[in-house]
Amino acid sequence: MRFYLQWAAVAWLAWYAALLPAHEIRPAGLFIQELSDGAVAVRWKLPARGEYPLSISPHLSSGWLEREPDRRSNAADALVLEWRISPPRAELEGQRLTITGLRETITDVFTEVVLRDGGKLTYLIKPEQPEAVISRGAYAGLKVSGYFLLGLRHIASGYDHLAYLLGLVLLLGNLSTLVKTITAFTVAHSITLVCAALELVSLRPAAVEAVIALSIAYVAAELVRKYRDQGGSLLYFPLQAAFAFGLLHGFGFAGALQSIGLPGSNVAGALLLFNLGIEAGQLAFILGLLGLLSGLERVAPLMQRQLCRIASYAIGGMASFWVLDRVFA
Repeated sequence: MRFYLQWAAVAWLAWYAALLPAHEIRPAGLFIQELSDGAVAVRWKLPARGEYPLSISPHLSSGWLEREPDRRSNAADALVLEWRISPPRAELEGQRLTITGLRETITDVFTEVVLRDGGKLTYLIKPEQPEAVISRGAYAGLKVSGYFLLGLRHIASGYDHLAYLLGLVLLLGNLSTLVKTITAFTVAHSITLVCAALELVSLRPAAVEAVIALSIAYVAAELVRKYRDQGGSLLYFPLQAAFAFGLLHGFGFAGALQSIGLPGSNVAGALLLFNLGIEAGQLAFILGLLGLLSGLERVAPLMQRQLCRIASYAIGGMASFWVLDRVFA
C-alpha cells in the first residue's frame, strides 16, 4: 500500500507540473513616452511561449491603442507592439490605463511613463487591480522599488527554482552545510543575473530553461541515491555543484528583467532591489521549509521521512516533464 501511495503522489505532482507551463509568470512591460515634437511613443512587450503570447492588452481612455500597432516584432520569448500617436492629441496625464484580461493571469505589468518635461512615473499593475490613472499627484507610482516586488513575486511563482531549493534542503541535512551551499548558489546566480540583465552575456532562454530543469532532475536523482544509501557526488561537492547550478539559474532569473527591461536611470538600484526580492523570497521559503520539517520530525518522524522520500520522486517526476516540455518547445 505504501508503494502505491508513493507513486500516486508522484503521478499527481507530475500532472500538476504539466499545468504550470500554461500559466505565464513573467511580467509584461508597457512603456509610454511623450516626445519633444508632441508625439507619443508606446511600446508593449508581451511574454510569449513560442507563437502564443498572453491574451492581455493595454487600453488608454483616449482610445489611442484601439487601432493596429504601427510596428510588430518578436524578441526573445516576447511579442513587441509599438504605436506612435501624432499631434494634435489628448493630454497623457489624467488618462486611465486598463490592462484587459489581466485578472485571469498571474502576471504583472510593469509600466513606465515618461512625460515631456522629463517627469517619470512607474507602476506595477497587478491582476487584482488591472488599472491605473496616469498622474503625478499624490501617488507617483512604485518607481524603482517596484523591482523588489518583481523579484519577490518572481521567486514565489518560480516553481522550478523552488523545486531546486526543496531538493537541496532535503539532500543536505546539516544546517551548516546547507547555509554554505545556499550562499554559493546565491552568489553564482547574482553574478549571471547582473551579466544577463546588462546584456554582457547572452544565452538562448529556451536552452537555459531546459538545462535548469536538468539541474533539478540531477538533484532529485541524488536524493534517491541518498535514501538508498548509495552516496552521490552532490553530497561530496555541494558547494561546487550549487555554484555551477546557480550560474544557470541566474540566467533564468534574468528572464523577468529582460521581459520588461531596466529603467533608464538607477539601473544599479533596480538590479540590487530585484536580486534582494529574490533573496527575500528564497530565505522565506527555506526557513518555512526547515521549520515544517523540524516540526514533523518531532511530532511524526516516520511520516517526515516518508514524505521526504515521496518528495524526491515527485521532484524528479516534475523535473523530467519540464525537461521534455522545454526541449520540444
